[in-house]
Amino acid sequence: MGLTTKKEDQLRQMPIIRCSVSKSKDGKYIVQRTTITHIKPTAYYEAVLAGKMAVVEESIEEELQLATV
Repeated sequence: MGLTTKKEDQLRQMPIIRCSVSKSKDGKYIVQRTTITHIKPTAYYEAVLAGKMAVVEESIEEELQLATV
């Protein structure tokens, strides 16, 4: 069973998380490194920096009703 198009889009928008564990050069410590990578279009940042982002309020009433059905 494959993923739906909506789910694939959601997964593409999620950050990429990479973890690695290694031993320090002197062997006394364990080094755990976590890198979180967010990929966003440059138009997004240009709009944020220009202050063109509008706050849109949406009601979650409909979603709550659908969740309880």
